[in-house]
Amino acid sequence: MPVSMTGFGRNETNEDAWTHVWEIKSVNGRFLDVKWRIPGFLRSLETAWERQVRTHASRGRVDVSLNLEVLDAEVLGVTFNKTMAKAMFRQMEKLAAARGEIFNLDYNRVLAMPALWRDNGSEPDPGLAESLNKGLEAALRDWVDSRAREGQALVADLTARFATLRELTEKVRERIPDILEAKKDGLRQRITDMLDSANADFSEDRMLQEVAYLTDKLDVSEELTRLDAHLERLAEVLADKDDVGKKLDFLVQETFREINTCGNKAQDTEVSRLVVDFKAELERCREQVQNIE
Repeated sequence: MPVSMTGFGRNETNEDAWTHVWEIKSVNGRFLDVKWRIPGFLRSLETAWERQVRTHASRGRVDVSLNLEVLDAEVLGVTFNKTMAKAMFRQMEKLAAARGEIFNLDYNRVLAMPALWRDNGSEPDPGLAESLNKGLEAALRDWVDSRAREGQALVADLTARFATLRELTEKVRERIPDILEAKKDGLRQRITDMLDSANADFSEDRMLQEVAYLTDKLDVSEELTRLDAHLERLAEVLADKDDVGKKLDFLVQETFREINTCGNKAQDTEVSRLVVDFKAELERCREQVQNIE
C-alpha cells in the first residue's frame, strides 16, 4: 500500500535522570532530505539516527527535533579540573604575597575559564543514548503509522478520480463517431457546392481521397487506446509498493499528453469540454500524487 510523504510522529519519555520528546514532521519532496534539531553534545549520534530514519522513508523533507531536559548533572559528564585550578590559585597567592597583597579568589572568573572545565568524552551517557534511541524508534513508528493512514486516504481519493477519468474517456470515445460523420457530411457538401459554382465535374475518387484524409486527421483511436492503457496502468501502480509516487507522476504526464492530443485532433466543442474536465480532474490527481512516496 502506498504511503504519504506527509506525516507526523511524536514520542515522550520521562525518567528520573532525564526527559525527552522526539517530534518528526515530513512533507513531500523529490529526494529524502533529513533536517535535525538536537543538542550539540549529541551530534556524535546523528549519523546512526539518520540511518534509522532512512530505513523508513526514501523521499520527502523530514524535520526531526529533540527536546531534552537532563535532571541529573552527572549524566552530562562535565567535571572541574581541580588539580589545575589549585596550581593556578597557588601561583596567584605567591604572586600576591610577593607584592605584599592579599589574593582574593573570584569564583565568577573561575566559572568563565574554559581551560578548567572538561567534558569526559564525545560520547553521551550510555543510558541516555539508549533511552534516546528507543524514543526515536517509537516516534518513527508513530510517524510511519501516520503516513500509512494518509496513504490509505490518498489511494481512496485517487481510485475515485481514476474512475472519473475513465468515464470521461468513454464519453469522448462515444462522441468521436458523430464528429466524423458530421465532418464528412460537411466536407462532401462543401466540395459539392464548390464544384457546382465552378461548373466542374464531380469526381468520386477525389471525394473519397478528401474524406479519407479528413478521417485520418480526426482519428483519435490510437490516442484513446493509449489513454485506456495509461489509466489501467495507473490503477495497477497504485497497488504497488515500490517507487509508487515516481511511477504515478510519470504516467500522469503521459496521460495528459494523450488527452491533450485528443482535444486538438477532434476539433469539436463537446470534446473540448470533456477534455477540459479531464485535465482538471487529472491535475487534482497530479497534486495528490505529489504526496505519495
